[in-house]
Amino acid sequence: MVTVSGGIAIPLLLSILVLHVAFPASSASDGLVRIGLRKKPLDENSRLATRFSEKEIKDLMSRRFGLRGDVESNGDEDIISLKNYMNAQYFGEIGIGTPPQKFTVIFDTGSSNLWVPSSKCYFSLACYFHPKYKSELSNTYQRNGKPADIQYGTGAISGFFSEDHVTIGDLIVKDQEFIEATREPGLTFLVAKFDGILGLGFKEISVGEAVPVWYNMVEQKLIREPVFSFWFNRNADDGEGGEIVFGGIDPNHYKGEHVYVPVTQKGYWQFNMGDLLIDGKSTGYCAGGCAAIADSGTSLIAGPTTAVAEINQQIGASGIASQECKAVVAQYGKQIIRLLMLQAKPIKVCSQVGLCAFNGAHGVSTGIENVVADENTEASAHLHSEAMCNSCEMAVVWMQNQLLRNQTEERVLNYVDELCERLPSPMGESSVDCAALDSMPIISFTIGAKKFNLKPEQYILKVGEGGQAQCISGFTALDVPPPRGPLWILGDVFMGVYHTVFDYGNLKVGFAPAA
Repeated sequence: MVTVSGGIAIPLLLSILVLHVAFPASSASDGLVRIGLRKKPLDENSRLATRFSEKEIKDLMSRRFGLRGDVESNGDEDIISLKNYMNAQYFGEIGIGTPPQKFTVIFDTGSSNLWVPSSKCYFSLACYFHPKYKSELSNTYQRNGKPADIQYGTGAISGFFSEDHVTIGDLIVKDQEFIEATREPGLTFLVAKFDGILGLGFKEISVGEAVPVWYNMVEQKLIREPVFSFWFNRNADDGEGGEIVFGGIDPNHYKGEHVYVPVTQKGYWQFNMGDLLIDGKSTGYCAGGCAAIADSGTSLIAGPTTAVAEINQQIGASGIASQECKAVVAQYGKQIIRLLMLQAKPIKVCSQVGLCAFNGAHGVSTGIENVVADENTEASAHLHSEAMCNSCEMAVVWMQNQLLRNQTEERVLNYVDELCERLPSPMGESSVDCAALDSMPIISFTIGAKKFNLKPEQYILKVGEGGQAQCISGFTALDVPPPRGPLWILGDVFMGVYHTVFDYGNLKVGFAPAA
């Protein structure tokens, strides 16, 4: 992951919408269970409340996706960690217990547990600003007591498991295992519009091996089909926020036909994605395919820094200048171009110029100390070396793509140097000129051999009104190394444009233009 010099704060709440329940969920005559949503404009205070330090973001994303760094991984279990849920703005109301105690929760396809604040949460300020589950008021409560600890960027959500009935619309899911949260650290939960999380991912990423609510809905035969779908209304002037439909698909929510792709790895709703295009031209980064997940719990679209930097350059987004990246261009650029023109394998180029060691799949840091500003410690040398290796690998992708377009050496070097000026800060926002939307390109994702286009007005988020309005890119950087990555997270920016179907019975994900 590219680091941010100076440890600047990074905002994670980057959406124009903060949504809460609009009306109770309903079960219609067609057998579908609908959860209605409503929205309100995002205010600046909510954005500021979600600012974290660079180290906190690195720890969070390392635990969640197994990134390179200091966080140890014991295998696949590192993917269970929660993201910053202030990135998720779609809420619905559920009930827990008999009679039901109401909670507003995020329906999140990127996690698999249900948790709400507990009446036994005594020492976290956030718990005093949200309703708390009181087991003594429910005559269907069953004690469990198994401890639960879900990692979070600023600490952990801690608590214990309990069992009770969960009401979703007219459905009652019996004996559902859930977490009573007794510790919710950080300002994020204090200002959150939600009370808890209802995970819709697979059991493989469930903390404590708890059976997810969705599994029990299917097992208890409460719905017509093992399918659920999301419709997110991104019209800022419309009071209706959208719907989550359990048991099938509402034909009023989409146009045309869905394009389905198989789930390639259970845990998240993960599938294979093809090339990324900018105004119809390949970026070259995913020409050989990339992994992607459809994640209702993330506002933006997160992708590899290499690709997001190219998008930033094309839309005029602000970024951070990387001195390591610029040093690679200045000192090794011509050598890299010559190797590419001699048909050298791109994955081996950085090892051939001495900036990386090839491990058989990709380049890794060699620990070299050339072009290192601070050579006082072995640690600082290693960090600079890793940055040089990462920068070289990005430069190779950019240069190769430009050479395929028959650009001259001078133009290639100038283009890559400009990209070095626009590297996005990790999991941070990039501002753009609100007046320049008409000149911005169409960004396209290839899924199931079909191009899914995003127009500027769809991937640029506007915060505020009039002369005080700010425009923010809907793309953010996230580097997940092989074998799990490269990985794209298609969040609400994408799912708001394309109605998304999660077919549990056939293990596939479908996309169609939203109506």
